[in-house]
Amino acid sequence: MKTIVITGSTSGIGKALVEHFAKNNRVFAGYRNEDYVSDLEKLGAVPFYINMSEPETIRLAAAFIKSKTDKIDTLINVAGCVVAGVVESISPERIKEQFQVNTFSHLDFSQRLLNLLEGGRIINISSMSSFGIFPFVAPYCASKRALDILFNSMMIETKRNIKVISVKPGVIATPLWEKSISGNKESIENSQGFEKEMNFMVKNARKNQQHGLEVSKVVDLIAEIDGAEAPKSSYTIGFDAKVAQIISHLPQDWINAIIKYNMRRRMQ
Repeated sequence: MKTIVITGSTSGIGKALVEHFAKNNRVFAGYRNEDYVSDLEKLGAVPFYINMSEPETIRLAAAFIKSKTDKIDTLINVAGCVVAGVVESISPERIKEQFQVNTFSHLDFSQRLLNLLEGGRIINISSMSSFGIFPFVAPYCASKRALDILFNSMMIETKRNIKVISVKPGVIATPLWEKSISGNKESIENSQGFEKEMNFMVKNARKNQQHGLEVSKVVDLIAEIDGAEAPKSSYTIGFDAKVAQIISHLPQDWINAIIKYNMRRRMQ
């Protein structure tokens, strides 16, 4: 039986991971909404409160876990959000919020648990957006890229026996898409001159929620990674993610031309 810590455990990938791992392991499951506590307990998990926007809750969450165990085999950083809109009009405060939730919070939480992770591994749910070629979600792309760089650097630098793995899925059918629409309502409605682009982005998000990659496929990959003796440092899953990875190796001017062409074609 392993001890596994999972953030963002109340929906999407995080919930599915709890359902999978809690069957045969001791799972600490992070939540923000107390309405989900009983559901997590029914799955056999140990719920803990953590709000990635509030550093004090991160400190308290780490302290709670340390009070319950002296060993973590796997930390899976799942929690995240999407800040969307036009870069020229997104406030720096909103971009800071994006980095706090998707990047800084995971680094903070992981640093506080490093002593318990000796001989274990950290699995970060990154994104194909880490390849950085998606307009109107630039803060999200940048936060995921920063997540990958910081954690990969930590693995190179550390003298601890900890393996860090980045999982970069393509579009996944999760509630994150609808949450992203509601969370970015102000940016979407106040992007003068970009109404067509914002309408397309909303329609595309709702389509992704219905037709994206099945969550179970991502869970199966993470379970395989967790059980592997020598996992790779990075995994890409989904045809769209693999295409994004290939395109990311092209010269930047070529990438820009491809993106602009696709935008014009898809919004006609």
